[in-house]
Amino acid sequence: MAFVNFDLPLVPRLIGQRRFLAACGVDLAECVEPPQHFDTPRKIFERQIRYWECRPMPSDDAAIVAPADARMLCGALAGGAPLFIKDKFFDFAELIGTNKPGWLRAFDGADVAIFRLTPERYHYNHTPVAGAVVDFYEIAGRYHACNPGAVVEVVTPYSKNKRVVTIIDTDVPGGSAVGLVAMIEVVALMIGDIVQCYSARRYDAPQSIEPGMFLRTGAPKSRYRPGSSTDVLLFQRGRVRFADDLLRNQSRGDVHSRFSLAFGQSLNETDVVVRSLIATRVD
Repeated sequence: MAFVNFDLPLVPRLIGQRRFLAACGVDLAECVEPPQHFDTPRKIFERQIRYWECRPMPSDDAAIVAPADARMLCGALAGGAPLFIKDKFFDFAELIGTNKPGWLRAFDGADVAIFRLTPERYHYNHTPVAGAVVDFYEIAGRYHACNPGAVVEVVTPYSKNKRVVTIIDTDVPGGSAVGLVAMIEVVALMIGDIVQCYSARRYDAPQSIEPGMFLRTGAPKSRYRPGSSTDVLLFQRGRVRFADDLLRNQSRGDVHSRFSLAFGQSLNETDVVVRSLIATRVD
């Protein structure tokens, strides 16, 4: 099914390459490869962009950046937070791994950001912080959809799907100094794999993620196969402050979303672009 959807060549007479690209909202001017390269849907969904030009990063070294072009929500696992998200989107212990008691303690009451990638988005993940990898592991699971309807109807889908967990220690020389950060890449409908391909410079010399590696903020880390997918970031409690504009938009009462209706409070996603500011360090 994935082959039929993503790997068969585009037929200009039936679909039209440019029409397909336009329907997906793909800006060819951003892409590394020339237009004639994109002759299958997979090549379009797995495209590389000149992010160093079209996705600039904040100059502030206290900045935490978005890991993907996505729709974002943020909150906390601690009671009393503006958005208390415990058990609404995932089972925390299942999400990070019930056999990881050290990380469960470290991220108890964590601040959380959820990034939902829709199929047409740029499907590379970038590192939101700088630091050293202290753990990296995969957790088996299913391929539930991650659209709002599925999130509302399926109990804790993010912690039921296949996912890859990277624990980053940012309290190291050259790091972002926000404590431990868990970056959890969650596969969803049609996603067959998450390809780890960290590159310190552009997309050059990609490497698999391993403990001991130092990751730079904003560098490409991994690539999703075509389909929808989700990133979840966990920050140790009180180490970061989410951007005010994201919090304001999330709680607007003049718009409504599937999440608002389901959870009984204003809860609106914000479109963010990869490497844009989402939070700052709390000194």
